[in-house]
Amino acid sequence: MSKNFALIGVAGFIAPKHLKAIKETGNRLVAAVDKHDAVGIMDNHFPDANFFTEIERFDRFLEKQRRETNGSPIDYVSICTPNYLHDSHCRLALRVGSNAICEKPLVISPWNLDQLRDLEQDYGKKVYSVLQLRLHPDLIRLKKEIDAAANGHRREICLTYITRRGKWYHQSWKGDVERSGGVAMNIGVHFFDFLSWIYGRPNRSFLHLNQPSRMSGVLELEKARIRWFLSVDANDLPEQVRAKNGHAFRSITVDGEEIDLSTGFTDLHTEVYKDILAGGGFGIEDSQPAIELVYQIRTSTVVSPNESAHPYMGGKS
Repeated sequence: MSKNFALIGVAGFIAPKHLKAIKETGNRLVAAVDKHDAVGIMDNHFPDANFFTEIERFDRFLEKQRRETNGSPIDYVSICTPNYLHDSHCRLALRVGSNAICEKPLVISPWNLDQLRDLEQDYGKKVYSVLQLRLHPDLIRLKKEIDAAANGHRREICLTYITRRGKWYHQSWKGDVERSGGVAMNIGVHFFDFLSWIYGRPNRSFLHLNQPSRMSGVLELEKARIRWFLSVDANDLPEQVRAKNGHAFRSITVDGEEIDLSTGFTDLHTEVYKDILAGGGFGIEDSQPAIELVYQIRTSTVVSPNESAHPYMGGKS
């Protein structure tokens, strides 16, 4: 039986993946909201869905759907809004009797997860986080290999992710650490999530660089040491990428061998929806370790890099 969906933030960058996932899983979008009205993308998927530019009217509509005997209660609210609004919109979803499917991170400050847990209990609904890399076939195989491996061997991992962003980035909410959580949260949280999912909880962390456009450090997990570098500055792109007018560079090596995430990296939202609708999905407890880790990283004191630092910071390659 098809489910009824609503979507908050339908004009945003990530919303088309959610629209596609709702349609590909055979479900129906009843309503969407965004303060921006450039939402023609809806015509490709759900042209008959109700659209609002005011969250208050959207909220009223969902409540009416829930209360009216001949209405269509919303089973899931998909949340594609700026990071600092995620927990507020999760609360809205729970209050109108819906489950929430929220882009990561669920929250910026980890203590805000406690309220979401309480509200799940109060309303008997669930908050799901989009942790799509946990459904990547190659990473699932890697996790099985690590889980089956003998204890004691600590992997050496080097993570480099550079994705070019223009001047607009620092003028938007993404460039405001209080609203986005900074570079480590904006472009790094999904990496920190799947690495801690595979290699265990963190033991120690060292921050070597903390700037609005780039961050770097060393993270020691139970089964791995990770040297990481994250950047949205085009000047950090390798020369071979810039020569081809490329805009992103992603590299993850484990003991010197590259993990190939060139396929299936960006097309996993439908799999996330299938998993949730089948009774699976990743909830608050799954999201918490990476949220706590990123918060700890971004609030750490910067220390001088040493030979164990990421190669971009002068460490050994």
